[in-house]
Amino acid sequence: MEVALIGFCFILYLTIRYFVIDHDTQADKDRLRFAHGIRLIHLHQYDEALVYFDKAVKTSPKSAIAFAYRAKCHLRNQNAHSALFDLTCALSFDNTIADAYLDKGIALFQLNLYSEAFKEFDKAVWYFRGQQPDAIRWRALSRMKLEQYSQAQKDLIRAIELGDENSAYLLKQPPFSNVIYS
Repeated sequence: MEVALIGFCFILYLTIRYFVIDHDTQADKDRLRFAHGIRLIHLHQYDEALVYFDKAVKTSPKSAIAFAYRAKCHLRNQNAHSALFDLTCALSFDNTIADAYLDKGIALFQLNLYSEAFKEFDKAVWYFRGQQPDAIRWRALSRMKLEQYSQAQKDLIRAIELGDENSAYLLKQPPFSNVIYS
């Protein structure tokens, strides 16, 4: 009888604790906190967003989201080295941000570091669970630079299946000009 009562109390304790504990990750909380800056990026106001996230990084120096979005601004302003620094910081604080891997790969690609870029794109595809066509297309582009054409072709076809028109254009260009995909 006592064992049943203790078991019931323990289950009751776990149930109450589950509903009382905050389940949001730090990244989710930061996305809400920095919503204004994220909105600026979605409106393509990168200079204003850069100023916003500069302040955010200074006030929250351990925020992976602040570093990741400041890096996005640097990428749009063609400043790959600064973006790479910010993305390295962001991923050191939270290594589960899929967009950070994608942006880091783009920065490395812009710096002609194709092998390293491929690794970052591969991580991005994994974190996006293979459902983000941009990550797959960028991985295909890095594979093309590494002369892995058959894998690049498969990636481009997968990106097309996910609705990426840019991949369809790339698949019509050499060395894939003889590929027929419908």
